[in-house]
Amino acid sequence: MKFILNIFLMLLASSIIGQQPLDSPANPSEKPKNIILMIGDGMGLSQISIANFYKDGPSNFERFPVVGLINTNSTTHRITDSGAAATAFASGVKTFHQAVGVANDSTAVPTIIEQLETRNYATGIVVTKVIVHATPAAFYAHVPYRYDYDDIAPWLIKADIDFIAGGGLQYFNKRPDGLNLLNEFREADYAIDTLALPTAPTNKKQLILLNDDDLPWKTNGRGDFLTDATGLAIEKLKRNEDGFFLMVEGSLIDSAAHDEELEYLIDEQLDFDNTIGSVLDFAVKDKETLVIVTSDHETGSFALSMEDGNYDKIKPTIYSDDHSATMVPVFAFGPGAENFGGVYDNTRIYHKIMALLEE
Repeated sequence: MKFILNIFLMLLASSIIGQQPLDSPANPSEKPKNIILMIGDGMGLSQISIANFYKDGPSNFERFPVVGLINTNSTTHRITDSGAAATAFASGVKTFHQAVGVANDSTAVPTIIEQLETRNYATGIVVTKVIVHATPAAFYAHVPYRYDYDDIAPWLIKADIDFIAGGGLQYFNKRPDGLNLLNEFREADYAIDTLALPTAPTNKKQLILLNDDDLPWKTNGRGDFLTDATGLAIEKLKRNEDGFFLMVEGSLIDSAAHDEELEYLIDEQLDFDNTIGSVLDFAVKDKETLVIVTSDHETGSFALSMEDGNYDKIKPTIYSDDHSATMVPVFAFGPGAENFGGVYDNTRIYHKIMALLEE
């Protein structure tokens, strides 16, 4: 089994079409100043391979010099949900199905954002779903049930994150308790945008919530929000001399698979691929930023199948409307990237990052 996995990793790393992988810094002892963790929700190897057939030009995944694989199960289920998986990334612990930011005994566990803020790191979150959804919530909230959105929202104020962008406005200003949490963000010196993405960062912390619910599908006119918001976040956060941590989620890859919408799935995956490209371009110039791209789990048992027995015809197929148990890949570039190769548990992502940032 180990032999097969090793061969697979070598083939994956060497299957380059059109461009060579970027070189991480020559000195493996170098440590990153900044961390950008990118999560393609529901993204497996077949989703990643979409770009090989549906993108004009090579995939940005082909630029990474380091590739690994992670196991994704939770403590209670062989097939994880996003809450437990994101908690593994954010806090380095295994937890139960649909938990966010708590350990297996339901006690709160510190998140990487909370810990790095005590060390004066700037922090940011950019997503295309509601900002209270499981993956982003695991980086700032502590609740035993991921769908308690009204309970999750107040945690975002407490988190004091410097840059926040996504959807979910209704959970802050149209709440069943009648509170308008936007007022609390204003009191905490946030610039708030609910109509359009700003063209430049402000000197204040920024809260950008552009839809009551999830943002629109890429297919239906979202535009380049994910790429542009990520770029805006980097422009703001890089001002901090002590470094920054940014989590970026291609959230709707997962939603498209759940809905069994092939066109949406392809467009969401390509949008995430393009955003990765812009982040890598920054990291190449910056030379102090570690970029990690991975997934919480695969959704859809998605495959690029053969059509009608013809080896030259690709038939993208969603075989399930839910998650699968398959391992998912990890890609890394920048100082410390060499630590992310191999096969390991999803909790190790957190521990590998924190080890690189040891003072």
